[in-house]
Amino acid sequence: MDELHHECGVAALYYLPSRGDRSPVWTGDPDQLSRLMPRMLLDLQNRGQLAAGMATYNPDREQLVDTYKEVGTVIEAFRINHPPKYASIMEEYAGRGAIGHTRYATCGATKRSYAQPFERRHGCKWKWFAFAFNGQLTNFAELRAELLANHDYHLTRDNDTEVIMHYLAHEVRGDDRPDLVEVFRKLATKFDGAYNLVFLNAMGDMVVLRDPIGLRPLVYAQDGPVFGAASESVALQNLGFRNIKSLEPGHMILIRDGELTIHQFAPSPKKAHCFFEWIYFANVSSSFDDRSVYLSRARLGQELAKQEKALGRIPLDPEDTVVVPVPDTGKAAADAMAFALGIPSVEGLIRNRYIGRTFIEGANRADKVRLKFTPLREVLSGKKVLLVEDSIVRSTRLKSLLHHLRDQGGAREIHVRVACPPIIAPCFYGIDMSTVKELFAPKFMAGKVPTVAEQDAMAKELGADSLFYLPVDAVARCIDLPAEKLCRACVTGDYPTPMGEQLYQLALRNHATGNSDGRTYDRPTEPLVCSVTDAGQT
Repeated sequence: MDELHHECGVAALYYLPSRGDRSPVWTGDPDQLSRLMPRMLLDLQNRGQLAAGMATYNPDREQLVDTYKEVGTVIEAFRINHPPKYASIMEEYAGRGAIGHTRYATCGATKRSYAQPFERRHGCKWKWFAFAFNGQLTNFAELRAELLANHDYHLTRDNDTEVIMHYLAHEVRGDDRPDLVEVFRKLATKFDGAYNLVFLNAMGDMVVLRDPIGLRPLVYAQDGPVFGAASESVALQNLGFRNIKSLEPGHMILIRDGELTIHQFAPSPKKAHCFFEWIYFANVSSSFDDRSVYLSRARLGQELAKQEKALGRIPLDPEDTVVVPVPDTGKAAADAMAFALGIPSVEGLIRNRYIGRTFIEGANRADKVRLKFTPLREVLSGKKVLLVEDSIVRSTRLKSLLHHLRDQGGAREIHVRVACPPIIAPCFYGIDMSTVKELFAPKFMAGKVPTVAEQDAMAKELGADSLFYLPVDAVARCIDLPAEKLCRACVTGDYPTPMGEQLYQLALRNHATGNSDGRTYDRPTEPLVCSVTDAGQT
């Protein structure tokens, strides 16, 4: 509801002739396999709508690696609604290997030059590469500062993707074809944070890589000669892939000379899967790390029902009480909650799916809510509404929505139930909430667990009749993963990486001194030990 955005989604495809010649996923010319990439990216559109692109490999054309990218949604970027232009793009950039990307910016501008994949051209084929990136380097400011301080570098973009490109260029600079496992092993000693990468060079080598603590999801599958990987399983499933697996943290898939191998490129003593993926970001059809997004959200709703029964503060009469999800991510939790309580779950809010992103950009918060949601007065008027929200981050649009439900929907009472604990700390791993100031809950909470009185104060501020959050310990139960294998930093203040903890302390200091403008991770702190001596490009 607060329009949280993710850093990005990544995808990869490759045709492996050594693995047979038949696959229901793709029966056409191997050098046209890249035509499937826009379809994959459509299923990753929830992870970024600012830009989309792909880079492809084709040994039979002059541009061995070539990159197409544009600002806009996948449909806009690839001109899918203009068949002749779409066909022309698909023909020009056809290849047997492809990497793709959908972008939302947590750092950097919204211009085309920031769209991914990034390509670095070179006369030596193994130094000519493209890559795409999902996540956030928490030590971005330090890495960037070291590049600029120690070498004759000029960085044209203010984001960590360009920094990664320069480090990659440094590691492949030698006179011999590099060992890509060793390349990424060295980079893992320098990078802190969340980083999933897809990489393709002019030798036809491909790398699909997940960071050592597995913050962001990454899945893969192979069907005969066709290999695919993506941020979410739905992108592979809808192409017909079966036996989809999660790539283990600290591991990479390497395709070299037509052969696929899996390697551990970095130790992974600690796992920290972002719990927000299951609660909010991921497509409800997806599964990753062997956990279904839909089932996890349904269990969140069951937990909400248990809490509602235990508190017993609100009489629940099925004749005048309804559960209403905030579309779309609140629906699975709302349905499960309503079933457990024995009261109706109704779609009292209808989301307008046909209003374009650009059309609503200039509207104020109240107008954005009116443009995006229509309350159904026929089912809300005079009712006691349990409004199920997936999370509350900044609260600004939720306030407008509550007013809209009363004014246009005629709801008699609105009781907000949040299928997530209070967000009390920023995220430095690829979600666009990087300061304490912008968060709603910390303004009311003396500790890390909200009291009933504090939740009542929040409800009053929002304009709700009551408000309750899920407790922190419910998250691990609902996802069915041990708490120690989840990143829950935004609800606990405990960060899984050293730089994340440093940035949190900086964010707290900035908030205490009123210096909270700008993103916390743009500000240099005490540098980590990650030397980049002689990182020149050759």
